[in-house]
Amino acid sequence: MAKVEVKQPIVDEISELLNGAKSAVLVDYRGLTVEQDTTLRKQLREAGVVYKVYKNTMINFAVKGTEFEELGKHLEGPTAIAISKEDATAPARVLYEFSKGAEALELKAGVVEGTYYDADGIKVIATIPSREVLISKLLGSIQSPIANFARVIKQIAEKDETVA
Repeated sequence: MAKVEVKQPIVDEISELLNGAKSAVLVDYRGLTVEQDTTLRKQLREAGVVYKVYKNTMINFAVKGTEFEELGKHLEGPTAIAISKEDATAPARVLYEFSKGAEALELKAGVVEGTYYDADGIKVIATIPSREVLISKLLGSIQSPIANFARVIKQIAEKDETVA
């Protein structure tokens, strides 16, 4: 069997993972212990992120001609890719938080919602809260003035009852 026939399914698998993905982040995992890697994979899985290790050439073929093409220039050394189709900031957030405790994990670069970011940019993206947290903060800020207004109206009504 030709080498192309063996490698093409792997390239297709990566392409399928990237198809419709909101973000993809590359990391250098060299130096992680098995225990650290297992913990990292568990955290990523819980966040809905696919985390896989592929050969750099396979990733390079898969990203050619896509919005993730910029990642090709960071494909050196051991590389793992974290991909999310739901939460655009989840891979960056989980990987960055994990890298604080495991210095061996090095963020390389990423693409979040079609925009390329280097390692420093990914660290900034990691500080953005998830969509759910942002929505809850927005709803809380909208609800607060309404609740305060209702309290004032209730106090005025109670005051008027005592006067009457």
